Amino acid sequence: MTPRLTGMGRRGSYAKGLARRREILRTALEVIARSGYSSASVRELAEAVGLSQAGLLHHFGTKEELFIEVLRTRDEVDAGRAAEDEGGPGGLSADRFVEIIEHNAQVPGLVHLYTRLQAEAADASHAAHEYFRERQGRVRAELSRAVRAEQDAGRMRADLDPEATARTLMALADGLQAQWLYDPQVDMAGMIVRHLEALRP
Repeated sequence: MTPRLTGMGRRGSYAKGLARRREILRTALEVIARSGYSSASVRELAEAVGLSQAGLLHHFGTKEELFIEVLRTRDEVDAGRAAEDEGGPGGLSADRFVEIIEHNAQVPGLVHLYTRLQAEAADASHAAHEYFRERQGRVRAELSRAVRAEQDAGRMRADLDPEATARTLMALADGLQAQWLYDPQVDMAGMIVRHLEALRP
């Protein structure tokens, strides 16, 4: 066996591992969205992809890492949906922000997972701390750009501070999600729309 063939074998094995990992994450995303976070035990997720619990965690290390990667996958799916709608990679727009909130109302299991992990990850030692820190920075920057774009187009008041407005929108969305978990009658997207209307010139 030549070194080159050995390398090819390793690359092939690595590619298969990545493909299997992606398959697990997509399945876990669907199961949690459909059945709920509380019902999605590692055993049930493993059964859904035809693995043992040990086999499932082999790909992620811990249950916490698995759930973090599920949330990353959700972010990627949301970004991909936005790119399809807008015909390119683009960034987060005000309209797209509302659409994401509307979609979240259809996947309570993912909202529960996000809300619970976000609260736990405030502890800097938590496995998800860096994920949420990075995500908050990214979403805040994208929303700030969206506010500036709305201001440039004359659809949002020029006296607004883009970053402060972005932080307020994020806090409103997270707070509404927490309330919605207790009361599904809360119209999250409708309240976000009304808040945005109040920012018009």
